[in-house]
Amino acid sequence: MGNRTEGTDEWSNPRRSPQQCKVGRVIEAYNLDGLGEMLEVRWTADGDGRSSLRELATEFNHRLLESALESAGVSLLDGEVENYYRLLTDDAVTSGTRVQAERTLERHGIDVDTIRNDFVSHQAVHTYLVKYRGVSRDDPTSANRTEKIDTNIGRLRSRTQTVTANSLESLVTAGELEVGDIDVLVDISVHCDVCGETLTVDQLLADGGCGCRRG
Repeated sequence: MGNRTEGTDEWSNPRRSPQQCKVGRVIEAYNLDGLGEMLEVRWTADGDGRSSLRELATEFNHRLLESALESAGVSLLDGEVENYYRLLTDDAVTSGTRVQAERTLERHGIDVDTIRNDFVSHQAVHTYLVKYRGVSRDDPTSANRTEKIDTNIGRLRSRTQTVTANSLESLVTAGELEVGDIDVLVDISVHCDVCGETLTVDQLLADGGCGCRRG
């Protein structure tokens, strides 16, 4: 179970007001009452009830987007918030599809740039929980190791996208390549020869294993 670190309670330490960090400011701005407690409970839960920081960041951003849409008077269908979020953030989404989603949201009165800037990362969630809610977990070594590896892989993937895009652009500029508007997609998948399952690295880390783990 998680514990509040003595002397760092967000209400008793004015220098650690949750409004000083991004997650706290967004909770207040979008009236996401109770969301801070949800993050804490799910991060410190036991067994299968425990969520990773990346999962919590995604859930937080879903709630943020849902709040903005409801405030704009948009009637939402099941799964619509999750789909909008995917269209706005997933690297696999083409630029044309993303622009269509952005225009749809703008017609509803949503400021897409503001929403996107208000989305939080898993690092921001960690900062909020540890520094502003005074929470710790019993397995920091294991959790931090997975988060660090996930972050490192994400940086390598982003670097590969940037280098590839810049290289192609240089060929276009030099007149050695003719191509329209393109998106560079870098997907890393892992295949298990035992159970035959193929997962993206993100799925593998989030699930804690492949089909072998489920028996």
